[in-house]
Amino acid sequence: MNSYFNHKITFLKKLKFILVILIAINARINNASAQIILGSSDLNIDFANPKDYELGGITIEGTNFLDKNMLTESTGLIVGDKITIPGQKTAKALQNLWEMNLFADVKIYAIKIQNKQIFLRIDVEERPRLAKFSFTGLRHSESDDVRDKIKLIRGKIVTENLVVNTENRIKNFFVDKGYFDCEVNITQKRDTTSVNGVVLFINVKKNKKIRIKEIQFVGANQMNVGKLKRTMKETKEYKWWNIFKQSKYIDENFQKDKQSIVDKYNNKGFRDIRITGDTVVRVDKRYVKLIVKLDEGKKFYFRKIEWVGNTKHTNKELNDRLGIKRGDIFNQSLLDSRLQMSQDSRDISSLYMDDGYLFFQVTPVEVVVENDSIDFEMRIYEGKQATINKIILKGNTKTNDRVVMREIRTKPGQLFNRSDIIRTQRELSQLRYFNEQKLGVNPKPNPQDGTVDIEYTVEEKPSDQVQLQAGWGNKSIIGTLGLTFNNFSTKNFFKKDAWKPLPAGDGQTLALSAQSSGFQYQYYSANFVEPWLGGKKPNSFSISSSHLKRSNNYTFVKNSDPAAQYFTITGLTFGLGKRLKKPDDYFQLYQEITIQQYFLKNYAGVFDFSYGKANEINYKFVLSRSSNDAPIYPRSGSNLTATAIFTPPFSLLRNSTESSQNYYKVNDGKTKWVEYYKWKFSSAWYTEIFPKFVMAAKFGIGYLGRYNNKMGYSPFQRFVLGGSGLGYYNFGGNEIIALRGYDDQKVSSTGGDIAISKYTLEFRYPLSLNPSATIYALGFTEGGYTFATKKEFNPFSVAKSSGVGVRVFLPMFGLLGLDYGWPIDPFMQRQGTPAQKGQIHFTIGANIGDL
Repeated sequence: MNSYFNHKITFLKKLKFILVILIAINARINNASAQIILGSSDLNIDFANPKDYELGGITIEGTNFLDKNMLTESTGLIVGDKITIPGQKTAKALQNLWEMNLFADVKIYAIKIQNKQIFLRIDVEERPRLAKFSFTGLRHSESDDVRDKIKLIRGKIVTENLVVNTENRIKNFFVDKGYFDCEVNITQKRDTTSVNGVVLFINVKKNKKIRIKEIQFVGANQMNVGKLKRTMKETKEYKWWNIFKQSKYIDENFQKDKQSIVDKYNNKGFRDIRITGDTVVRVDKRYVKLIVKLDEGKKFYFRKIEWVGNTKHTNKELNDRLGIKRGDIFNQSLLDSRLQMSQDSRDISSLYMDDGYLFFQVTPVEVVVENDSIDFEMRIYEGKQATINKIILKGNTKTNDRVVMREIRTKPGQLFNRSDIIRTQRELSQLRYFNEQKLGVNPKPNPQDGTVDIEYTVEEKPSDQVQLQAGWGNKSIIGTLGLTFNNFSTKNFFKKDAWKPLPAGDGQTLALSAQSSGFQYQYYSANFVEPWLGGKKPNSFSISSSHLKRSNNYTFVKNSDPAAQYFTITGLTFGLGKRLKKPDDYFQLYQEITIQQYFLKNYAGVFDFSYGKANEINYKFVLSRSSNDAPIYPRSGSNLTATAIFTPPFSLLRNSTESSQNYYKVNDGKTKWVEYYKWKFSSAWYTEIFPKFVMAAKFGIGYLGRYNNKMGYSPFQRFVLGGSGLGYYNFGGNEIIALRGYDDQKVSSTGGDIAISKYTLEFRYPLSLNPSATIYALGFTEGGYTFATKKEFNPFSVAKSSGVGVRVFLPMFGLLGLDYGWPIDPFMQRQGTPAQKGQIHFTIGANIGDL
């Protein structure tokens, strides 16, 4: 009998064990163990016969950081509910807790059975939390970069997934830098200074960089291998001189570049090109060889092109716009661009969409492929003309709506016009208030009523600028402080709430500048521009004033002191600008009147007189055309500027026969008047040779003339050439123009010259187009010279130079430049010794002078 009962008890224990294992397996995740232990034999639980109980209570044990009530709710068990023991509710409760990924172990105990109530206790073991982590095998700068990538935070729960993801992110970070064999090992150690804390020790072994030794093409019979290699923009063979591409092997980039190879073949007529295989062969510890196998197929040609569905334009009009003839080599990219994606908007889609056909579609279909020829059928759906219903503007948190809306070319009630949208994007970028990379247009068509809503999205960026500069010139330190507020608002000037920190949003410009070297040199200026005078038309109004004082006294001396030696220049300028519609709406006309007074006291060696006053009143006329696509890093377009400045011909009006020297002296107590005429022409052309790689060509010429040959040339408004244009004082009225590679202002005669010619060719490549820090590198060659007389003028006799540089645009400081130039004709430097073999130039602003 005893053996029988012993056998039954043993059987029940085995059954209990099997049930526990089965339920635990059902709740098991990530290979960790979890258990359901429903009491012991003294609770009289018959595992062979499940029973129903009322859940009398649940307790949670083992938590240090987590809320017990939250965990109880997560189990799905509710006190008072009926549960079956053993049953699915306890298994589900275990699974719910485990899936929270917060615990290393979970166990459920039946701790008491009273009448028909059962009481459960859930024991949990929390996973450790991150106390800190450290790196070994990395430099300090590398550790900072990796820390930003892995984003580990103190207190984060440490799981296996966390460790694996951290390893992968670190590996991917260094693989992208060429460390293809990077090894990462993460170990954990309990932190004795915190409860349930763990320290991660991250050991990184970068190993050697893996570079591409050779790229081999198998089956490339119809295409030059060198061209194929150049087509691969990110996958390059190692060349010591290639500083822009490091030839690191990155599989993701390699896959993209393979598609570029296919596109290259397609553009040359090989529509059936296939990459049949690729292999990465390890050459040694540092290099790999890439083998790309090609099946080129044969070259195809366009044969017959037919148009179907067109009623607005004839076949001839469409063929002329398409520009593809029978017998032309098949080119998929060319076909796509001529149909709907040309940069100059001379494609078929633009022809329709610029006339309101928003719903227009054109689908090229290959109807016949015979031998090496392809016949196309261009299937057109014209749809109805769409009228603009609403203009929606989003993202301008600082700039007032009306400032943005007045630059938008699309207006409610007009027919939809895609060219107007493209032009609007350009005009918004020219404001410099918004991130050029984030300008967005989202047409929202309403086919039911034939209208469209156009949504423009912008992202504000800092546009105000601070200029802080210190330099050495004329044996003294020159300090400069400039403040430019490019989105100022006079309307809100007296509103306290608008000062954040200054009233802004109306698109006005306020610029203040001060430059000084103490008592010896001081210059102050203020400028205000309203770009839309009256608010209805793009007619600008500007007013500016300036005051300059240059003294030979290095300590304070009163102006009334007979020993004082100084000159001053005080000026006031009023300007009006207007956008023109003819010859096209890229033209602008600007006119201004300037009044200046020059006063000299015992100051010789700069002008033709040393004591007295000279007044100047001039009229300036500027006709310009600007079609460049971006203000900071233009890739296309041009800038053309013609400038003429005139003063009244006082000597002719008075029939004066005085020499120029006597003309400016004040022997009779009368104030003399400055007279001259001046004209200039400058141009800049931008062309994108390769993606992002831009060629900028510039040319400038200028001449300062006189009305009366007996009067001589004006001592003011002359051209001064050389250096960066920032190293010395502007003595007033002279135009300082940069010529890199030479000393500041030393290519010209002392006091400046009357004629100038200058040429510049730059090749630019962007390092960053981020609006918060736009950076591009450049290589340049340029030449320029100034001429003392009209007879000496020879535009081809110039001092030439070449060099390299970098430009950095920071919204707060504007465009900053650093160049290293080598003079090619050092002996053409007029003042002092020949130019140095090479020198560094620092510049502020996009242009020095107008040339």
